[in-house]
Amino acid sequence: MKALLSGNEAIARGAYEAGVIFASAYPGTPSTEILEAIAHYDEIQAQWAPNEKVALETAAGASLAGGRALVAMKHVGLNVAADPLFSLVYMGCPGGLVIVSADDPGMHSSQNEQDNRWYARAAKLPMLEPSDSQEARIFTKLAFEISEKYNTPVLLRITTRIAHSSSVVTLEPRAEHPIPPYQKNSEHHVLLPVHARKIHPEIEARLQRLSRDAVMQKCTTILRGNSDVGIITAGVAFHYACEVFPEASFFKLGMTHPMPVDWLFEFALSVRNIFVIEELDPFLEEQIRALGIEVTGKDRFPVVGELNPDRVRQGLYGPETEKKEHSHEPVSDEIPPRPPVFCPGCPHAGMFWALKKLRFRVTGDIGCYTLGALPPLAAMDSCLNMGASIGMAEGMERVLKDSRHPVAAVIGDSTFIHSGITGLIDLVYNGSHAVVVILDNGTTAMTGHQPHPGTGRTLKGHSTHKLDIEQLCRALGVPHVEIVNPYHLDDVIQALKRAKSAGELSVIISRAPCILLEKRRLGAPLVIDMNLCKACNVCLQLGCPAIERVGQQYRIDPAFCVGCGLCARGCQLRAIVSSDDMMIMN
Repeated sequence: MKALLSGNEAIARGAYEAGVIFASAYPGTPSTEILEAIAHYDEIQAQWAPNEKVALETAAGASLAGGRALVAMKHVGLNVAADPLFSLVYMGCPGGLVIVSADDPGMHSSQNEQDNRWYARAAKLPMLEPSDSQEARIFTKLAFEISEKYNTPVLLRITTRIAHSSSVVTLEPRAEHPIPPYQKNSEHHVLLPVHARKIHPEIEARLQRLSRDAVMQKCTTILRGNSDVGIITAGVAFHYACEVFPEASFFKLGMTHPMPVDWLFEFALSVRNIFVIEELDPFLEEQIRALGIEVTGKDRFPVVGELNPDRVRQGLYGPETEKKEHSHEPVSDEIPPRPPVFCPGCPHAGMFWALKKLRFRVTGDIGCYTLGALPPLAAMDSCLNMGASIGMAEGMERVLKDSRHPVAAVIGDSTFIHSGITGLIDLVYNGSHAVVVILDNGTTAMTGHQPHPGTGRTLKGHSTHKLDIEQLCRALGVPHVEIVNPYHLDDVIQALKRAKSAGELSVIISRAPCILLEKRRLGAPLVIDMNLCKACNVCLQLGCPAIERVGQQYRIDPAFCVGCGLCARGCQLRAIVSSDDMMIMN
């Protein structure tokens, strides 16, 4: 049986067919759909974790007990999980453990463009890289075989194009793997220095055995073509290269760490000129050059951004493509500018408007509320990584000490649970006077409304304990905690003023559900009475896409407006009214 699956869905299918019984993740584009797809399989206990570190640790526990386990995360999530990752290579995985890292070349939804292939080398673990959805399914199953055979976690690296593009996948039935009797093994599972010292040589020997293992035949593709040009590649870059130069000879790596050294030498001797085509860093190129094999790589292909057939063509043939048989008219990628904005009625817009009005220095965080940094709000000063807003606010508050520009950290509810709690503990412990604003919209909105511990629902839709963020803040010792409705701008401003002058740490919880999650209007659409409007532009400063200016006229699109009333509350001239009221007045 065949199905059209995205790479993420194919990984989920591979996990199901491999007999996985436990899977955990924290949502992060482009990896989110892996766990959402796995959740449809009743045989697998799939669950969201508060962060990637916890996800990997719970999966490690399942593997230690003998069950096959999978954990998925985006590339920066592996930074969060790096602590257990490096030590898990020493501990081993009796039940088989696969870690999916979804990298984001081109930074479509990420704050950096790191290449997580280096994690495989640094942590000394095997890594597989599929090039399409079918390989994503096959390599997921193969990764579990390798993990159990060699007692090591396996890194399965995909990229945004693999994660979100779809291709035909052949489906196979699930193969159950009975859980073996638990065996205590303190010398491997309790990582005291005396134990770890003995394990390290085993890890080095394991990598040597892997590079010569017959499993390489299952994940290495050699296509014999023109002996003048040989291309070494992996992942989605393989398809780009095949499209540009189908007559070349290809060495496609499925396992990119460790590499099959003997086969590489054999291939290198069979071709005259070798190109290494890979996205981002010269990960393969440097290792191949270290073997003494002369190749052309990053001197011709970019180290920044995604590859595509045009960029590969330019690398192979030069900026001015001389071979007419390969030339083509470039497709224009010019589209009208469409900068991202808050959704109409987003509860975050009013909070950022108030923070800007009161001249706060705002350290921001990861979430859709990062849009508060963009015009016209432009109310955010920084955004570094998950949870960093709180710690950065403390540092800024220690240095600036400027009452005209108080410091506020802004963080979402899911991000606060992910990695903001420890930062808040630090603020309490060290007596900070910063203001922390927790934007609680009751979901993980940016990645598609996934539940989290503060929602009272699990990934599979079951009811569970709902974390009370207010009580948590009080339990941590925060002296001033207040909840506001972000649609009531006057209340928001007064709460911020109280926090600003409190002389102690303050937490303001801005609580209103995500407008997309509710899928309802909050009131009748609003209209602008141009007889009262003085074109002051205050309403435009909210950044609501429902409000537009056409020439000297202002209007609110009734198809977009959800009736939240933020613009009406901000208008001092009372020129914005409910469409129902306007009808009565007319």
